[in-house]
Amino acid sequence: MSRLAPLGLLLGLALILAQLAPHVPSPAPAAVPTPTPLPAQVRTLNPKIGVHTRLTDEADPAKIRESLRLVREMGAPWITEYFPWVYIQPNDAAHFDWQHADLVVDAAAAEGLTLIARFDGTPAWARPKDTTWKYLDPDHYADFAAFAGAFAARYRGKVQYYQVWNEPNLSAEWGTRPPDPAAYTALLRATYPAIKAADPAAQVLLAGLAPTLEPPGSTQGLRDTTFLEDVYAAGGQPYFDALAVHAYGWQNPPDDPPGPDRLNFARTEIMHDVLVRHGDGAKPVLIAEGGWNDSPRWVLAVRPYQRITYTLQAYEKALRDWPWCKAVTLWAFRYPKPAYTYFDNYTFVTSDFVPKPIYYEVQRYAQTGVVTP
Repeated sequence: MSRLAPLGLLLGLALILAQLAPHVPSPAPAAVPTPTPLPAQVRTLNPKIGVHTRLTDEADPAKIRESLRLVREMGAPWITEYFPWVYIQPNDAAHFDWQHADLVVDAAAAEGLTLIARFDGTPAWARPKDTTWKYLDPDHYADFAAFAGAFAARYRGKVQYYQVWNEPNLSAEWGTRPPDPAAYTALLRATYPAIKAADPAAQVLLAGLAPTLEPPGSTQGLRDTTFLEDVYAAGGQPYFDALAVHAYGWQNPPDDPPGPDRLNFARTEIMHDVLVRHGDGAKPVLIAEGGWNDSPRWVLAVRPYQRITYTLQAYEKALRDWPWCKAVTLWAFRYPKPAYTYFDNYTFVTSDFVPKPIYYEVQRYAQTGVVTP
């Protein structure tokens, strides 16, 4: 008995100590991370359908998201959007304002859309005094290239297509100067490696050229085919991966035959022929602007039913006849506010988000593949 007493005493003491010890809670189960939502998917039978979204001056994040949701629900996998250099680097070369670009790029990615980013628009610090914001001289090509490279680095994995400038074959878009294919080629030569260094998978697009028949020496512009030929002559071939084209139909249907002196939707084939002649037939063509207008007060407009029919036929033509054409982004999905001119009759959705009949007809075509309205 005496031998068991110490054991009992020890057990009792252990019990007392256990009761006096502070309570240590059991470890909480590991938190399960919230999964990143998968991008939405565009339901369409034509993967080339697209629109130029024109969100440049849309400041409301909710309206940006709503615009791109409607694009997806219409059945358009592609958008072209304009990102002015002057908006992102307004004050100097050292500072960036990514707020608006982040909203657009992230919203497009969330809707599963493929985005073509168009660059131009020179900030005041990068051009001479009393010049327009479309004026860019060689002294600042490196600044523009650095901007494009920074953009490509920031949105790597979200944006793959980059259009360098817009309609440089028009005087108004080249700083109210005569178009200069050699100078534009030098801009391409500076910008291409900057984008590729930031994102080797990026595709650099030669600027969408204005469809025009202006001859050499014109104060207004230079013929689109001549400008493109001159880019090749200036050594531009290695500095673009694809060609952006502007394909307006005016009053002609999409199947109106192409010709060197004809301005119509099928002029896209004439531009592609220039690539082929220079051994670049494998480079894709992307239509960055185009379409028809149904204003009752514009001499180059068509009737609303014609605009619907021609638009559906254009999407189908690219799918059926143009294997080299990757996307058809027509002008313009929606404006942030009405223009109160014939320009409003290019849109698919009103500024207050009311879809027009053409919206529903494109949506029907995307779901059924049937062109006839």
